[in-house]
This record gives sequence, structure tokens and C-alpha cells, in this order.
Amino acid sequence: MVVAIASANRPGILPETVRSIAQQDRRPDLLILSLAALDDIGDLAPEHLPFPVEIVVGQKGATRQRNGALDLLRPNDIVLFLDDDFLMAPDYLSRTLEVFGADPEVVMATGTVLADGIGGPGFDHARGARMLERLNGTPARDRVVPTYAAYGCNMAFRASVVLERNISFDEALPLYSWLEDVDFSRRLAPFGKLVKSGRMRGVHLGTKTGRTPGVFLGYSQIANPVYLLKKGSISRRHAYEMMARNSAANLVRSLNPPRWADYRGRLRGNLLALRDLLRGRVSPERILELTP
Repeated sequence: MVVAIASANRPGILPETVRSIAQQDRRPDLLILSLAALDDIGDLAPEHLPFPVEIVVGQKGATRQRNGALDLLRPNDIVLFLDDDFLMAPDYLSRTLEVFGADPEVVMATGTVLADGIGGPGFDHARGARMLERLNGTPARDRVVPTYAAYGCNMAFRASVVLERNISFDEALPLYSWLEDVDFSRRLAPFGKLVKSGRMRGVHLGTKTGRTPGVFLGYSQIANPVYLLKKGSISRRHAYEMMARNSAANLVRSLNPPRWADYRGRLRGNLLALRDLLRGRVSPERILELTP
């Protein structure tokens, strides 16, 4: 059981998340921290953790950092990629192993997010931990159901499939790498079942520090679906629905934007990407040429 976390510019977030993993009733055999800089580790002391830790430092970007963790895997590993602000219920890892052990056709599993701060200002660790304790006290749904894609904040998979098929995260999706979880999931889909478990439970804090500037995310909300549509990772309907939904939300919320999200920047990014789409030059990597 391997847990892998990619993190950048959030030294105040990562350490508490990692220390919470020690509360698992089945601890990981290895934790991989894939960082953009060694300073990203914050005040964490890996030598004091009750499980082995490997640290990888490489170029910033979610896909590149996650690929850095893939390089350390072995074929018999079950790997769980977590965001650096995802808190697991104490039995999350044991429940994950149960899902894969019960059905050899399962190649990827994602859990049930009991609360998600991504759509609001987010939660700090203390609030997230309280919410997790309260919500995890409710009966869990003992269901494993098919899913279209894993949620990137908590997605587990068989390393054997990834290593044998030479599957990696697409580095053409830079920085925040929006939709890299959907692309990775759909590339695994031909080789087995993608499922969601009602017993793998946790809380996603949705921390806003260190995230991509609004204009970059807004551009990615158009450019990345177009790219994945051309690549064949998502359907035309799925791509158009995502672009329309996000653009409409950014337009409405930019009229009276909250302090915790740059909706006007996202809308500007949407418009820049639509302009590039009409000109035939839209590309996920164009965000590297934009200014915040």
C-alpha cells in the first residue's frame, strides 16, 4: 500500500495532512512526497513518522510531480494519490485494499467525499478534522459502483496496469493540470473497472493557498477539454458541458466575486481561450505564456 502526494508552495498545509496519515488503522508501506522544492515539506520531520517516506523533488506541475512518484512504484503496489489537503477516515487505507482484494478486475477506485471545500473558501485542518469525525460517524453505504473517472484528490489504482501499459499523467497539461485525473482515469478504463466506494471516506479541505491564478484556471477550463476531446479521453458532450457550465458560473460570480476566488480572472481566461479556439491556436500549454 503506497500513498503518494504531490505538493507545491503549501508548506503550511502538507505537514498536517501527512501527520494525519499516522492515524490510519492500516498504515501505508510507503509514503511518496513529490515536491517542487524541498522547502515545500514545511516543518514535517519524515524520520518521526511511523512509516517509510521517499521524497522526490522535480519541476513544478501536478502531472510532472505525479509522474515523479510513478517512477518509484513496483508492479505489486496499490497506489493511492492524495491531494495535500485531503483527510482520510481512519479506515480509508484498509477499505481501499478491501476494494482491490475483492475484485481483481478493479483497476482504479475513488472514495466518497463527505465534505468538499473546493466550491467555497475551503476548510482549515482543524475544521476539516471535526467535520470528518462527525460525518464519518454516520453509517457508510456498503456499495462499490462504477464511475466515469476518479476524483484526483483521492484516487487509487493498481501499479501493475500503469507500469505494464506505460501509462503516465499527461505533461501537456501544465501547472494545476486541470482534468488530469479524468484523462488518467479514462486511459485506465480499457483495462478494467473504475469504481467508487461508499466505505472509502474522507474530507477535501479545498485549501486556496498556492493555487493557480484565476486567468490560468479559466484558460484551462476551455483549453483542456478541447485538448482531451481531440485526444479521445472525453466525449464531445462531456467537453461542451464542462466548458459551458464553468464559463456560465464564472460570468455570474464575477458580478459579485467572493474574496476567496478570482472569478473575474477565470472569466478573462475563458474569453482568451475562446478567442484562441476561434483562431485555431488554443492549447493547454498556452497558460505558460499568460500573465496573471
